[in-house]
Amino acid sequence: MSDTPPQNNTPMDNGPIPTDVAERPFVYAPPATPVRVIHKDDHLLVLAKPSGLLSVPGRPEEHFDSLKTRVLKDYPDATIVHRLDMDTSGVIVMACTRAAHRHLGLQFEKRKLRKSYIARVWGTPAEDEGRIIAPMRFDWPNRPKQMIDFEEGREAITDWEIMEREEGITRLRLKPHTGRSHQLRVHLMSIGHPILGDTLYAHDDALHAANRLQLHSETLRLRHPKDGSWVTFTDPCPF
Repeated sequence: MSDTPPQNNTPMDNGPIPTDVAERPFVYAPPATPVRVIHKDDHLLVLAKPSGLLSVPGRPEEHFDSLKTRVLKDYPDATIVHRLDMDTSGVIVMACTRAAHRHLGLQFEKRKLRKSYIARVWGTPAEDEGRIIAPMRFDWPNRPKQMIDFEEGREAITDWEIMEREEGITRLRLKPHTGRSHQLRVHLMSIGHPILGDTLYAHDDALHAANRLQLHSETLRLRHPKDGSWVTFTDPCPF
């Protein structure tokens, strides 16, 4: 991908993004799939989160099972630095010391990391790559949904490139420059290519085209808290 991909995407204007998505009931059924350790040292704990598992526990008792609660049983000093959406799988990092937590937190805050996701989306983009620039905010009447708002939204930028074209479906590599909640899901839906299996933003055909959200955090590149050297962690895409 070039350093400045063409801005050939036209997200919808201000206000909630119109979709044919009806209210779909939320039922939390965390998978029995264990949380796999990708890397462990005195500073970092890098994990592969399965789809369907909350990153942190929710308020209701039935939402207690989460990546955090599972990991703390074996690594009681580990702390959450960032989150993945419940239905997103892939690489997530936790800190093992207070100093590491501060170091990693600043990297996320100042956007010093590099993240790469894989997604399968509905339809086929006209171009091979592009950049979506569309500010976002909470869609308060429809929480936890997010929405694009060019007047009051916070900056949100996503680069994408086509990896493979299937029949009516496209595999993309996504590189977010910002970390807004549901950013990739909303951005792709806003240009007419919702992620398959997305219970919040996909229309019915795209929702039922997959048995899970087709979004995976494949690669996370960051500076190691110990010495500032670049390290890259990868979890192969399961779909």
